Amino acid sequence: MRIGFGLPQFGRAAEEVDGTMRFAAAIEERGAASVWAGDRLLAAVDPRVGYAGGPGIPRQMRAAHDPMALITAAAAATSRVHVGTSTLNAPWYPAALLARQATTLDRISGGRLLLGLGTGWSPEEYDAVGVPMGERGDRLDECLDVFATWWHDDPVRHVGKVATIAPSHVQVKPHGVPIYLAGFAERARRRVAERADGFLPVIVPGVGDLAKAVTTPWERVRGMAADAGRDPGALDAILRINVRTGQGVDDVVATLRRVAEETEIGHAFVDLMYVADDAATMLDLATRILDAAG
Repeated sequence: MRIGFGLPQFGRAAEEVDGTMRFAAAIEERGAASVWAGDRLLAAVDPRVGYAGGPGIPRQMRAAHDPMALITAAAAATSRVHVGTSTLNAPWYPAALLARQATTLDRISGGRLLLGLGTGWSPEEYDAVGVPMGERGDRLDECLDVFATWWHDDPVRHVGKVATIAPSHVQVKPHGVPIYLAGFAERARRRVAERADGFLPVIVPGVGDLAKAVTTPWERVRGMAADAGRDPGALDAILRINVRTGQGVDDVVATLRRVAEETEIGHAFVDLMYVADDAATMLDLATRILDAAG
């Protein structure tokens, strides 16, 4: 099992963002496979939609940093680990600018970028960036269309609902940026099957039914890929493990072992934002997890 970790990005850890590069370098030295950043813009005081179906938004999300900037810093401080987003809310961004940014990061990292995309859940964040939330699925689809031409064609051209790219020379291309997509709805999973390189399922330590949480949706995605004429064996999956308040190293390690034994997932990353308030604590926990899971 390859094991990665979320970067110090949220809550109190946001106050010492200069420690991102030290954390990334140290966790690479300890044997981690990847480092990750998420995408939160703000935490509404009175949210119309709470986080994960709850009534509010966790306090840790009141402070956050830009995910692409963080993984660029992490890439500069490391030479082996993959750097990923889980997930970047793609509809917030002009697709051409995001395609260029990902190309640059792919080049800087030597092809280590794993670009995880999603659509988010906060109406207030969509309001803040001036994007209609009801268009998020269509905008993600168009973003994927722009990536396809921006990264592979010259000249690049695109005519869509949101953007138009006149035939243009874009002659810096990435080594190859694998796109991972998250999502629970049928349309989201079909998009993974038909258009992505990989899937981003999510669990918490101690999840009761791994088959229901991971294996069944993963098999469903691969089945849809086969129906679409794609090779289901070419699709990857990276599991996110969100550690909850009150859980510790033993809970995480037990879950990682279950994942290795009961599923076909070979790469997971652990998000410690709810149990580690600073980079030093996060590094200590991550090191203990790696040592125990070894």
